[in-house]
Amino acid sequence: MNKLSPDYFFELASYRHNEIFSGLTYVWEALPKISAYLKNSPLGIISGEVHPGAYLINPESISIGKGTIVEPGAYIKGPCIVGENCTVRHGAYIRGDVITGDRCVIGHDSELKNTILLDGAHAAHFAYVGDSILGNGVNLGAGTKFANLKLIRSTVIVHVDGKKFNTFLDKFGAILGDHCQIGCNAVANPGTLMGKNSICYPCVNFGGFVDAEYTVKNNTHLILTPSSKPECGCKSSHCSTAKPRN
Repeated sequence: MNKLSPDYFFELASYRHNEIFSGLTYVWEALPKISAYLKNSPLGIISGEVHPGAYLINPESISIGKGTIVEPGAYIKGPCIVGENCTVRHGAYIRGDVITGDRCVIGHDSELKNTILLDGAHAAHFAYVGDSILGNGVNLGAGTKFANLKLIRSTVIVHVDGKKFNTFLDKFGAILGDHCQIGCNAVANPGTLMGKNSICYPCVNFGGFVDAEYTVKNNTHLILTPSSKPECGCKSSHCSTAKPRN
């Protein structure tokens, strides 16, 4: 199987927007198709529950599926499609050109733009997800960030099995295959790809191509040293009589 094809990353048969991946050689080719796909989709259909205090900008270009709840303080800018039985929590920010499947969560302080979420994908806490794709059942730990623009302004290059692929994308975040799990405060560099069922530990800065069913972690070791004792002789380093340390 081509490791860069959509089928390597996602089970697409049940995804209602699978047309956007049709005929692609490389999975990232779906990203520049999002805007056109939305323009050709039925928008302006609000079937979910939008609480007072939520902001819908250009509501005629927004569709929200049945059973979905949009909490007060959420900000949704069209064009976008939010699927059925999703939750868009207080403080969520959808900047446009976003497509979600069903049972997705976009949480407090999570920002999405030009992004596709497949069914059951969660970006529930303090995440930045730009120019990216999250597969079925993907979960992002709190504080996950997908960098989508190189510091040296040039198109994003992907290296796989010793070969170099120019994506011809100036902005490209990450693509996570089905059921990937990302630990809290991890940062993915531009053009990160993870195959199905892979895991990234918390607080890891990583990038490149990660094969299916692999784990990403760093080799940082914690160093534990005894706390100095206060002059009063008690065992607590938090004693109120202890003199401040220099």
